[in-house]
Amino acid sequence: MEENKKKKTVYVDMDNVLVDFQSGLSRVTEAITTEYADDGTGKPHYDDIPNIFSLMDPVPGAIAAMQELSKYFELYILSTAPWHNPTAWYDKLEWVQRYFGSDEDSIFYKRLIISHHKNLNRGDFLIDDRRKNGADQFEGELIEFGSAKFPDWPTVVEYLCNHR
Repeated sequence: MEENKKKKTVYVDMDNVLVDFQSGLSRVTEAITTEYADDGTGKPHYDDIPNIFSLMDPVPGAIAAMQELSKYFELYILSTAPWHNPTAWYDKLEWVQRYFGSDEDSIFYKRLIISHHKNLNRGDFLIDDRRKNGADQFEGELIEFGSAKFPDWPTVVEYLCNHR
């Protein structure tokens, strides 16, 4: 009977959840970080650096967590790409293919969704480090990665496996 039970759907954000943004930032020159240090309002806009998303490492434990969770859940990546950085859209796909494979047997084959409105997706869980881009209005449960309750991948995996 357990085998016929429908798997719950889990969406996973990329930046600072699967992907370590700082690792990419540390790989660009100081001149580039200076150029993108102020968006005109005093805030940095490092996510607009061309190809920044292709330079990033996985968050520790993220790859193993996805492999484990894929046994019990329908997994999708649900990420937002900067509107003014068209390379980000390509780089995010390339990153997924690099770390999870690009063939039909890979965990995220045709399961990458880029959206500025995460609340439009239907599912049971959303793992995200921020409440922006509709994450705070997601119909299922928002798991705030990096929070006191969910500081790392082992805590998230344990929680989800207990709620499948």
